Parts: sequence; C-alpha cells; structure tokens
Amino acid sequence: MPFVVEDMAAWAASGLLLSLRISPVFALAPPFTLTRVPPLFRALFGLGIAACLASFRPDVARLVDLSAAALVATAARELMLGAVFVLAFQLTWGALYFAGRTVDVQAGFGMALLIDPTTRGHTPLVGTLFAYAAGFVFFAMDGHSAVLRLLAASLEAVPLADGVWTPSLARLGAFLSVVFLTAFGVAGGAILCLFLADLAIAAMSRTVPQMNVLVLGFQVKTILLLLVLPASFGVSGALLARTATLTLEALPGLF
Repeated sequence: MPFVVEDMAAWAASGLLLSLRISPVFALAPPFTLTRVPPLFRALFGLGIAACLASFRPDVARLVDLSAAALVATAARELMLGAVFVLAFQLTWGALYFAGRTVDVQAGFGMALLIDPTTRGHTPLVGTLFAYAAGFVFFAMDGHSAVLRLLAASLEAVPLADGVWTPSLARLGAFLSVVFLTAFGVAGGAILCLFLADLAIAAMSRTVPQMNVLVLGFQVKTILLLLVLPASFGVSGALLARTATLTLEALPGLF
C-alpha cells in the first residue's frame, strides 16, 4: 500500500507540473484564445492532457525527487517552457495584428478598435480580420493536432525530471523577422493600394487646391479598402498557411 500511495503522489505531481508547460498554450496562445471557450476549461483541458502524458510516458514524465526544492525548480522550468510555446504563437498573431493596424492607419481607421469578446481587449479592425482568417486556416490544416504532437515531442527533448534546456535567442530573432515579413506579405496588397491612393489624392490636391482632400481621401480609401480586402484574403491564403507552418516548424528549434 505505501508503494501505491507513493506512485499516486508521483503521478499527481508529474501531471500538475507538466500542466504548467501545456495549459498556458491553450489558455493564453492564439488561435486557441480566439474561440469562445472559458479560460478555466482551456486550463483544465491542458491539465487533462498533462495527466494523460504522465500516465503513458512515465519514463520521461515521472518525478523521483519530490522534495520542495526539486518541485519549485521543476515548476519554474516548466513555466518557462510553456512561455516559449505561448510566445511563438503570440508573436505570429501579433505580427498579423500589427500589419492590420498599419492598414487601419493608412485607411483612416486609426481610432477604430474592436473589443475582443474572448480576451476583453481592444484589437484593430483589419488586424482582427487577419487574425481570425489565420486561425481558420490553422485549424483547417489540422494545426491543433500538430500542437499536441509538439507538446508530446517536447517531453522527449526536455524530460520532466532531469532535462536540460537553454533558450535559443538567435533562432527566436530569426523567427520573429520571418513572421513579420510574412504578415506584411498578407497585408501588402492593401498597403500598396492605399499608398497609391494617397499619391493620387496628393496630386489632385496640388491641381485642385480648393478640394477638401481630407474628406475625399477618407471616402475614397474606405471604398478602396472594401474592394481590396476580399481580394487580399483570396490571394493570401497560402501565406496564412505558411505563417502557421512557420510557427509549428520553429517551435522545435526554440528548445
């Protein structure tokens, strides 16, 4: 009986500590935060996955030392590993929000913000469209299953008990540059069209100085944005898929 109690205690500790690596991905990282699911459910879902991994992979997910110092050190490292997963997804979707915000400012919607019902935060108008489009593509290409496989593979690379992990800042910087370049590729068509509209309106203001350039420019760019955005979504599907693929491929290199 004492051995059974010790095994149960080790399994429970392993599951709880491993959830510090897994639960933040579903509770804090887009595109999972774009769905109308309570954060508590997402955290408990991560806890359930951690418990399953601790049961099926006891060789790499079982704690031997249950002392307070070992538990605190393992918890800190697991939180850092979970933060790496969250950071990768936050950078990807943050780049899309930033590119959409650039389009908003160009089109004259700099003061227009939406309230995200899931995070209760303010998000840019066009950036929200880009983010939800990227989330749709991510789930359509079975990205959620790839995330589960990466979480299981991370346990192989960095075991719960005695793994050694050092973050790669150089790879993180390279990933950040590629992600922002791809995000501006998604918004590049709209940015170019709005820039050409600004040039045309500026030329008209020099030839017809009595024209109200501010009112005309706002109306023209609003109509132009409504025409260009559907075309941008139509031609940028491959780039959105590439953005999701880059994130999933970059995660193993960050460990």
